[in-house]
Amino acid sequence: GNKSQDSGIAEMEELPVPHNIKISNITCDSFKISWEMDSKSKDRITHYFIDLNKKENKNSNKFKHKDVPTKLVAKAVPLPMTVRGHWFLSPRTEYTVAVQTASKQVDGDYVVSEWSEIIEFCTADYSKVHLTQLLEKAEVIAGRMLKLSVFYRNQHKEYFDYIREHHGNAMQPSVKDNSGSHGSPISGKLEGIFFSCNTEFNTGKPPQDSPYGRYRFEIAAEKLFNPNTNLYFGDFYCMYTAYHYVILVMAPVGSPGDEFCKQRLPQLNIKDNKFLTCDEEDGVMVYHHAQDVILEVIYTDPVDLSLGTVAEITGHQLMSLSTANAKKDPSCKTCNISVGR
Repeated sequence: GNKSQDSGIAEMEELPVPHNIKISNITCDSFKISWEMDSKSKDRITHYFIDLNKKENKNSNKFKHKDVPTKLVAKAVPLPMTVRGHWFLSPRTEYTVAVQTASKQVDGDYVVSEWSEIIEFCTADYSKVHLTQLLEKAEVIAGRMLKLSVFYRNQHKEYFDYIREHHGNAMQPSVKDNSGSHGSPISGKLEGIFFSCNTEFNTGKPPQDSPYGRYRFEIAAEKLFNPNTNLYFGDFYCMYTAYHYVILVMAPVGSPGDEFCKQRLPQLNIKDNKFLTCDEEDGVMVYHHAQDVILEVIYTDPVDLSLGTVAEITGHQLMSLSTANAKKDPSCKTCNISVGR
């Protein structure tokens, strides 16, 4: 037969299907993607279609009709290609991604390849850059500084009995829960003991109410916070309320907690920051805390009960103030940054 006649009605060669997909340079709101494809018909590719889904939707009707572009249509740029800003990628979230190659026709329609295999990956935590943005937002609302003299920790009587019986009188660090910002690098990873340091405006003493139990361990501020302690900014969040929380980490210099934080968190000057300061005046240590945020302080080493006192509080147990695994309000303009939610 005559070759030139056949070619007029022959179907176009199929476009190469991406394979061996690689995801790299993952941040909390971007990633790089590359893949391999056969060289056959490669020069006809004008666009890539990328379908990105949160992993929990894996049972939904994932891929539409194959000629309908889904999610992201990108010009065929050299690989690897950076994906950012097209979606609000959330930090620390599992995604699935699949790719097809496409050729834009004269009439504006696309010819597309089959979908590639589906790859899974997880976005990263906030970096120090993102946390510094959060820190700057927190500084704006921290308010003036008030004096404090003690750190305190409320728990149930059973907790303190257990510490005495099973841990030789020393409170042990435990892994931080998932409350606060979704991208926080300390959630589920940093080990520490939670303390409070907020005081009542009129008395300068800790409040008599607490959401965490009727027994309170109180310790002089200088026992935990002194020139041998490094201070880090950990998080800034609210839970659909008018008041905001700031998480600070106090880590003895050179301790495992200190090493963990050095890599991941912005460090604060202990004498000069907007949240919690320790300075010497006439040979005496003086402590101040921010008035307009609720500080949650994580201390990264064990703390012996003999260093302070345990006593019952007289006030109420306000469960509504508990922050255990609390979800951050993603719509609050005060405490969210513009990267992945």
